[in-house]
Amino acid sequence: MAKKPVKYYVVDAFTDLAFKGNPAAVCLLEEDRDEQWLQSVATEFNLSETCYLTRINESSNSPRFRLRWFTPVTEVKLCGHATLASAHILFTTGLVNSDIIEFETLSGILTAKKGPDFKAPPTDVPQIQNGEEHQHCFSIELDFPTVPYTEFSSTEVSAISKALNNAAIVDIKRTTTDGDLLVVLPSWKSVVELQPEIDDIRECAGEGIIATGAAPPESGFDFASRCFFPIAGINEDPVTGSAHCALAPYWSQKLGKCDFMAYQASARGGILSLHLDEKNQRVLLRGKAVTFYNLVSMTVTQSKDAESLKVTRIKKKKTG
Repeated sequence: MAKKPVKYYVVDAFTDLAFKGNPAAVCLLEEDRDEQWLQSVATEFNLSETCYLTRINESSNSPRFRLRWFTPVTEVKLCGHATLASAHILFTTGLVNSDIIEFETLSGILTAKKGPDFKAPPTDVPQIQNGEEHQHCFSIELDFPTVPYTEFSSTEVSAISKALNNAAIVDIKRTTTDGDLLVVLPSWKSVVELQPEIDDIRECAGEGIIATGAAPPESGFDFASRCFFPIAGINEDPVTGSAHCALAPYWSQKLGKCDFMAYQASARGGILSLHLDEKNQRVLLRGKAVTFYNLVSMTVTQSKDAESLKVTRIKKKKTG
């Protein structure tokens, strides 16, 4: 029996502007698909994340879905922007009749809650100004686990500085989950102007580099960041919710506070409102999203040798 066409959406997350934030493909599955299919479709999309939603029919106070995330080359254990994109689609298309959604993931049960709109501070980073504005009356709050980090050996600092084009380094930590390197630079300006050597980052210890720096007080932000994960097939991730699960605890220690406004200073740019729950070791990430492609279906046919997949898209509708 032929497989049913799969409905999917493309959503720009952590922004209220089309063509900004981080795009994710959200695929709604009505039947199981094998690992090769899931990875091959993610490779075909070639976005930083393609995610798959499957409704779970079990008793719960809130709608529950199984959620998996794939980069172009591998499955990952935690992803913020694709979770935000998934919740945005479920809330805006009427697929759920609730203000809270539960997701069953490789990082446990994560929740998304519809919340009030919030006003982001203005920024003088020019990239953020160029997009099509969309009006939203709500934001989405994700409840994620914190990502612990440890000290990092100073013997490799020179190689990391070289990978960041000889940038000055204030501090380095290593996350205990994926081994990402949290590299602190002298300032917001240092982060924005960073010109990394991607091939050198690929050779550094760790899965990727999260570069961050404090924002000037007058900016309205607390810190900026940029994220590079070439081993996962993502040279620079436009906006990385999961990275802020390590950034929030780090900046909480440095700034002595638990609430932050963060800016990810990639070419697309993205804004996150954060709260660190120290007692429960959770990070609440608040953001907005914009649907770019709405109600697109695809059929996937597999070759006889099972080594390649062909994706055919139908019913394409651009809403951005």
